[in-house]
Amino acid sequence: MSKKIKIVGLSLLLTAIVVLSFGAGCFISASNSAETDLGIVEQAWEIILQDYVEKDEIDIGALAQGAIRGMVEALDNPYTSYLDPEAYQMGIQDLEGRFEGIGAYVGARDDQIVIIAPISGSPAEMAGIRAGDKILEVDGQSTEGMSLLDTILLVRGPSGTTVALLVLHESETEPVLIEIVRAEIEIPSVEFEMRQEIAYIRITEFTDRTAQELAPVLNTITGQGAAGIVLDLRSNPGGLLDAVVDVASYFLEGGVVVDVVDNEGVHSASSVNPAVPTIYLPMVVLVDGYSASGSEVLAGALQDYGRATIAGATTFGKGSVNILRQLDDGSGLYITTARWLTPNGRLIEGEGLSPDYELELEGEDAIQWAIDYLRGGG
Repeated sequence: MSKKIKIVGLSLLLTAIVVLSFGAGCFISASNSAETDLGIVEQAWEIILQDYVEKDEIDIGALAQGAIRGMVEALDNPYTSYLDPEAYQMGIQDLEGRFEGIGAYVGARDDQIVIIAPISGSPAEMAGIRAGDKILEVDGQSTEGMSLLDTILLVRGPSGTTVALLVLHESETEPVLIEIVRAEIEIPSVEFEMRQEIAYIRITEFTDRTAQELAPVLNTITGQGAAGIVLDLRSNPGGLLDAVVDVASYFLEGGVVVDVVDNEGVHSASSVNPAVPTIYLPMVVLVDGYSASGSEVLAGALQDYGRATIAGATTFGKGSVNILRQLDDGSGLYITTARWLTPNGRLIEGEGLSPDYELELEGEDAIQWAIDYLRGGG
């Protein structure tokens, strides 16, 4: 059974459902107490089938889906969701950098659905969607009590179709209705330019192409005699764990990049790839409140090893691993299975990563601060 493991930033794309891993079914070892509780569920099932007044009209499939949705809702975890068969098929799309949607990343914070960042040049950005926007309604349907995944499925859709989002911009009091025409979106994950002797690199997300895109950039800056690197992870929602480890491997000589702890307390460490050439230039990493998941993994590892100065704001605090399990009817469960720790054992879930330097600067001003920091030798 093949399995691809990914870490999602708070990141589930509005442009695509990110698969962290998938397999056929899952096995549960039940305690005596759990068996008793399951017996009660089975008893309720039998009573409904036997005693309901219109039992000939009972839809068994709908009952089963309703039971699963109820269990998932009782977990009260924004990243655990039930997917019907159609949604499951959407969910197994790979994160390859080409999607149909509005072009934005979304997460859950304080029981609300929040835009982490619109993708540069996307329909979402051009329509006025901003980082920090709270999505209150999708096509007139309230998102209150709605799971992150269900919201994403409502917002997604074929290129050329329109979706209406009622959003509340950060620091504003009145929501606005924004109509967005969905499109096919293809984006690179790495942006680069030389700022005189300082290399500015922005990673927008971690896809299966990120390390491939980053390699020629690092070769270029080495050839041009760069004196330092500003690595911009602001509003980066995460992505593939393998890509995060590959990127970290360019900047670390060795050691653990991230430690994943499952529900049994078992630790599974992902370490630096020794085959990747190491870059030793001084670094500043920019983060903000919407740097999530994979970007927190990378920033946390660089901070723990003292390899880079982290500047900006406390990060989002999304440090969980999710998997997508297929059920026998073609539906699936997207379920949180583990937490990750930085190399020094720091838990990021719900806490976020504190920068070495708190900055009130934004946009280009923060980049200039980082450049000046590197030019001044820290």
